[in-house]
Amino acid sequence: MTLPIPAGESDERPSRAPALIQPGMLRPAAITIVAGAALLAVIQLLNMATSYALTDYGIRPRSLTGLWGILGAPLLHKDWTHLAENIVPWVVFGFIVLMRGVRQFLAVTVLVWLVSGIGVWLTAPANTVTIGASGLVFGWLTFLVLRGFFARRISQILVGLVLLAIWGGIFWGILPDRSGVSWQAHLAGAIGGILAALLVAKADAPDRTDADQPAQIRARRGR
Repeated sequence: MTLPIPAGESDERPSRAPALIQPGMLRPAAITIVAGAALLAVIQLLNMATSYALTDYGIRPRSLTGLWGILGAPLLHKDWTHLAENIVPWVVFGFIVLMRGVRQFLAVTVLVWLVSGIGVWLTAPANTVTIGASGLVFGWLTFLVLRGFFARRISQILVGLVLLAIWGGIFWGILPDRSGVSWQAHLAGAIGGILAALLVAKADAPDRTDADQPAQIRARRGR
């Protein structure tokens, strides 16, 4: 049955709406994402030391063995210039995504990683090998730009708009206008970011709806 509770008692209930960041995540997020960037540099050193033999473990389109490249391609880069192009957005976007917690970070990253990789495997030209973290970078940025609009949260919208103003130019990379650049990875990564933003907004919806209700209505919920 539903039991009415005095409004004064229910007013003291803390809001369960998802915060922009999780308390205490600043230092762990910084350490984690910088460690990830350091790992990319170590892998690049190993790749260089082996005359870039690790590049062969990238994504080979429509090849069964090339499917394994989906797992390793974002960790490999053609050269140091290629790595340098990705390392700064990797740190910035990854850090912001991680500030909402490890579980959400892992869920968003795995989804973008797989969607980007599968998109490349399905659509990239035959007899090519695709490597680089740019698909993941595009997915993270797309997620950060759109999550606030899907979740209807002003703080996240503002963060997304700032990122769009600073980094929005990279979205030209989803167009097939540069030889040797995998626009397929960029486009598929962005699609993964859209899916991630939709799913995260949907997952947060019950808490957001509950927090937006008047205290008297929330107090009467139950059986």
